[in-house]
Amino acid sequence: MDWLGPEEWQAVALSLKVSFWATLASLPFGILAAYALARWRFPGRQLLNGLVHLPLVLPPVVTGYLLLLTFGTQGAIGRALAEVGIVFAFRWTGAALAAAVMAFPLMVRAIRLSLDAVDPGLEEAAATLGASRAWVFLTVTLPLILPGILAGSILAFAKAMGEFGATITFVSNIPGETQTLPTAVYAFLQVPGGEPAALRLVIIAVAVAMGALFLSEWVGRRVARRVAGT
Repeated sequence: MDWLGPEEWQAVALSLKVSFWATLASLPFGILAAYALARWRFPGRQLLNGLVHLPLVLPPVVTGYLLLLTFGTQGAIGRALAEVGIVFAFRWTGAALAAAVMAFPLMVRAIRLSLDAVDPGLEEAAATLGASRAWVFLTVTLPLILPGILAGSILAFAKAMGEFGATITFVSNIPGETQTLPTAVYAFLQVPGGEPAALRLVIIAVAVAMGALFLSEWVGRRVARRVAGT
């Protein structure tokens, strides 16, 4: 990528790092939330569903502000974490947290749709043979929903790559520390002569987003064929 300058390449590399860790860290929670919403019936289920999808309907700036109130150094959780050396505010880890929160609904939705397509009778049959719930999930459910997990992870990664509002509100726009691809585009557009650099980053962002959508669609078709038994 010789056509990218050092600052541009730094923003792209940081975005890839942030998106990777945001997706990886949120994946276990995404699977758990999707399974709970698809299989369990409990008081507060609709509340959980609302909380999971809240970042989709809230303005991203509001989400970022809530993260700052919660995980900032003076926040309810952030203060306790800071005492043991874990700081999110104005760090790349905070950018990963913001990206994970914003991408979480897309991940959960893709996994839940995959779970809804699995016949519960298969799980019940395995349970009647003496398998524990955990073993049924690992040996029956998980292999069947793996394409959905992959699709959800791909969409979450792409969403994390494009996250802007919550990130800039929570961790600001610090070059080399929290300046991801979208915040770098914003910064370049604020200075004279920055449009060419912004355009190069926009091209990368569009390529990543389109690639993620095509890959997700391909994985989705694999899910449909598997469910249909073809």
